[in-house]
Amino acid sequence: MTDTLVRPQRRARVGASLFASLRPLTGVFNRPVTLLAGSRLLPFWSVVRHRGRRSGRSYATPVAARRTDGGFAIPLAFGETADWCRNLIAAGGGVVRWGGREYPVTEPLIVDAERATAAFRPFERRGIRALGIRRFLLVRDAPR
Repeated sequence: MTDTLVRPQRRARVGASLFASLRPLTGVFNRPVTLLAGSRLLPFWSVVRHRGRRSGRSYATPVAARRTDGGFAIPLAFGETADWCRNLIAAGGGVVRWGGREYPVTEPLIVDAERATAAFRPFERRGIRALGIRRFLLVRDAPR
């Protein structure tokens, strides 16, 4: 990808208070959701496997994702400061489990919604707008 990294947004989003109230619950829900996310049963959900920037530990985080030409578009519901996003950027990639398959990915890039929402179905785009999600992480399939 030839684009450069988009600077983090500091202003409040419409859905920011909703996501702020859900953040403490992610520790409770991530473990069971990770078992089904990325399977063929839940095509909208995937699992991002990444390594901690400081700890070096392996993590698996369930996220919404859609397949694009040669990669994935992942809405940044909790913003670009979410640990999984920062870890992918620091490492230059990771693995996305989607549709029952593992995809090594590289070249993480934060973009505005206009660039990424074409990968989503119309009703998903409406939901993304309603929740105030304005940033996405694009990743490319790693060369085999």
